[in-house]
Amino acid sequence: MPLVLEELRIRGLGVIDDAVLPLGPGLTAVTGETGAGKTMVVTGLLLLFGSRADTARVRTGADQASVEGRLEIVDTDVSDRVREAGGELDDGSGLVLRRVVTATGRSRAYVGGASAPVSVLGELAERLLTVHGQSDQLRLTRRSEQIGALDRFGDIDVGPYAGAYERWRAASAALADRAARAAELRREADLLTHGLAEIDAAAPQPGEDADLAGLAGRLAHADALRLAARAGHDALLGDADDPASDEVDASTLIGTARRTLGQQAGADAELDELAQRLDELAAVITDLGGDLLAYTEQLDADPARLEQIEARRGVLGGLVRKYGDTHGDIDSVLRWAEQARARLAELDVSDSALAALAAQRDA
Repeated sequence: MPLVLEELRIRGLGVIDDAVLPLGPGLTAVTGETGAGKTMVVTGLLLLFGSRADTARVRTGADQASVEGRLEIVDTDVSDRVREAGGELDDGSGLVLRRVVTATGRSRAYVGGASAPVSVLGELAERLLTVHGQSDQLRLTRRSEQIGALDRFGDIDVGPYAGAYERWRAASAALADRAARAAELRREADLLTHGLAEIDAAAPQPGEDADLAGLAGRLAHADALRLAARAGHDALLGDADDPASDEVDASTLIGTARRTLGQQAGADAELDELAQRLDELAAVITDLGGDLLAYTEQLDADPARLEQIEARRGVLGGLVRKYGDTHGDIDSVLRWAEQARARLAELDVSDSALAALAAQRDA
């Protein structure tokens, strides 16, 4: 037996001020004349299991109505749900449910001593309670109820059939949608195809726009960059084109310092260490001067090359404006192209694609 309702206590509900109804296994019949409160017993039971609260049922003069029930359960699913809701079972199988409805319309529920949503009571009712009214058995006139009764009688698990039916419905809906929206989908596919063709024709590379921006800046300022680098070289190593120049460079000054310190080599360890650092500095200046000179030689103020780069940047900028996102770079265009190709695969409205969907539905 999955459930025994051992006791039901009702307070402030309709004609009932405070009543305790002890119950036990088997059949319990509640009898009485009209107005005795039989309906309130059923109403209280329904409230206890999550039915809609009606403030009109609160007893006149009372602040609230409450229903409390004590149950003995062995259903592990029910036990698990009680614990999920934060409640506890007494001695492993005793469950106390409580429902309170105030005269102002507020409703509270308690499951196993813990406050819980009223919906939890409704979930428990699905497992623990069945209410039969005068017209309930009219459901048997419905075809769906008859089929369900027949399946239960035959001990048939309809789960696999229901799953197959849902898959058939999904496949049928996909085929009908694809066929009904063929013209719309073709227009979308044409737009995507046009965009992809434009991107493929330009063949942009990841990060290409940033690389070209740096190169264009270098070419546009080649003369100024060359002069700055040459000036830096001459300040460090002197003017190679005019060795007799009177300008004093860093290398000459450091050379003088090295010779001066070299005259005292070995006289003091601390000074020898400083002289060694000066030698290292001279080597760094020599290397840096050489790199600056190499930099000036590689700069080429090529107007034709700059024009080509600016033209390419214009092409990439046009793609970014059409197909880029808020990042505004060529990488966002490449992401759009990837998404567009995936979408095109979904938009196939060719005869073969429709035939494949039909075959999936039929299967």
